[in-house]
Amino acid sequence: MKQVNVAILGCGTVGTGVARLLLDNGDIIRDRIGCALHLKYVADIDMDRGRGLDLAPGVMISDATAAIGDPDVHIVVETIGGEGIAKKLILDAIASGKHVVTANKALLAKHGNAIIEAATARRVDLAYEASVGGCMPIIKAVRESLVGNRISGMTGILNGTCNYILSKITDEGVDFKTALAEAQAKGYAEADPTLDVGGYDAAHKLAILSALAFGMKINFDDVFIEGISRITPLDIEFAAQFGYRIKLLAITKFDGESVEARVHPTMIPFDNLLSNVNSTLNAISIRADAVDEILLYGHGAGMMPTASAIVSDLADIARNLASDGAGRIPVMGFQADTIRSIPVMSMDDIVTNYYFRFDALDRPGVLAAISGILGEYAISLKSVHQKGRKANGSVPVVMLTHQAREADVSKALAEISVLDVMVGAPMLIRIEDQNGQD
Repeated sequence: MKQVNVAILGCGTVGTGVARLLLDNGDIIRDRIGCALHLKYVADIDMDRGRGLDLAPGVMISDATAAIGDPDVHIVVETIGGEGIAKKLILDAIASGKHVVTANKALLAKHGNAIIEAATARRVDLAYEASVGGCMPIIKAVRESLVGNRISGMTGILNGTCNYILSKITDEGVDFKTALAEAQAKGYAEADPTLDVGGYDAAHKLAILSALAFGMKINFDDVFIEGISRITPLDIEFAAQFGYRIKLLAITKFDGESVEARVHPTMIPFDNLLSNVNSTLNAISIRADAVDEILLYGHGAGMMPTASAIVSDLADIARNLASDGAGRIPVMGFQADTIRSIPVMSMDDIVTNYYFRFDALDRPGVLAAISGILGEYAISLKSVHQKGRKANGSVPVVMLTHQAREADVSKALAEISVLDVMVGAPMLIRIEDQNGQD
């Protein structure tokens, strides 16, 4: 093929970036893939959203269904977002025999199984590199580069907003609300930041990665999710004293029988490369039998990094079209008939190390009371520290544990929280430290 025709649905930030790359870098893309990626349509209900693009007459249209229905369009790029009209348009495009590229992680996390089934049945390519990690080629790495490996786990910083906020708290000692306000002022966080700071955005991505890595159905509803809004400068200060930094991590592990899938604030040691990934950057560590461990690092969002990932998918599909190789790489990296429903481990059964912070009144016997309850649930302490008295008369008591079971920890903290010497709810932060876990 000398030309592959592309229709972009949505001309927001990402759609504009894709169009700009196709227009500005069309020559080098052609030289690399052997055919031209021709921008035939940019469909947006708001026809004035050109964002400075120099489009030929007739390229900007308001009717996305017209672009999908044009038999000359080979690939549809969905950059609308959300789970409503985007889902319908993607399914319509697949039904029309179009190949589809999307960055819509929320849609894939919640409805991906049905969309993948439709694409597989229609024998069209569905590509989604930009849905996880922006310009980091994580999807390609798992589906192609690591095809000869058994992947045992992944740990990643997959939300730039949370990473920026935690970096601000760490570097400047500001509180969560102040750091969030600055992130919003700089455009890193939405007016309603719940999807980001609540951990849901990272969980969408983790659900996709777990399915890719382990050959399982997408399992978003089973992912444990905890956000960063309770993290304080005091916790970050204590973490540093113990040799840790706090990051919002997306963690998935496979033991051959069940999968861990969890997103939560996590303490990791200074010598872990992820601890030095700051500001809005993303990174992910992949552990596999043949390669041991690899790390990908880069911009997880933004107009041009996301557009770069989408154009890489366009190039792959164009190469497939040129060689009549549609479906050459399975959508989820495994042949469709081998994908299984692997159980996701209940969070109650997770075993790890913990950081506890209790604000307790400065009275005799407090440490004994707390330690006694922890001991009843077989939670062994590695170290105990306390700071000076707060203005309300309480004392922060910090404890690090040896490995313990989450269910036991939850029960113990529930009992401790109702002691009459407690001031406020206990703080719990899980620790991921391959060297220090015991």
